[in-house]
Amino acid sequence: MPETQLSPLAEALGRVPSGLYIVSTQHGPLPMGFLGSFVQQMGFEPPTVCVAVGKDRDHLEAIRASGRFALSILDDASAGLMGGFFKPAPEGQSPFDGLETLTTASGSIVLTGALAWLDCKVTGEHETGDHVVVFGEVVAGERLRDADPKVHVRKNGLSY
Repeated sequence: MPETQLSPLAEALGRVPSGLYIVSTQHGPLPMGFLGSFVQQMGFEPPTVCVAVGKDRDHLEAIRASGRFALSILDDASAGLMGGFFKPAPEGQSPFDGLETLTTASGSIVLTGALAWLDCKVTGEHETGDHVVVFGEVVAGERLRDADPKVHVRKNGLSY
């Protein structure tokens, strides 16, 4: 089957590079997480980042309820940790099951195999199109090794 022709706009937007992150939060007793790429540092004082979360994702309501999210920043060495975050975990399980994690002082879960991590307190949000941009003040973080973050470029900038 031939590949679908992308519009010039889709191809242009697809060239906007992004990192790859595991975005985590608490949902009741279990941590939940998803693979995120729409993440950006927004400020220095206080240090602030934002993450875009699909409006239809359960993760958005969990972030709102907990008031927190954490980012595990991936690199080439940790890219293999993404597998369990591509689809919802089975009932009663978490995508973090079987992975080495660290619980931050605020209770957030991060991956110890990641390049670095950031723990954030939600400070606001902005709804835009099919996503909500959630802003978070970075309250803790750590670089776990010396390497470059994984950079991702899409073929199609109008869908996943």
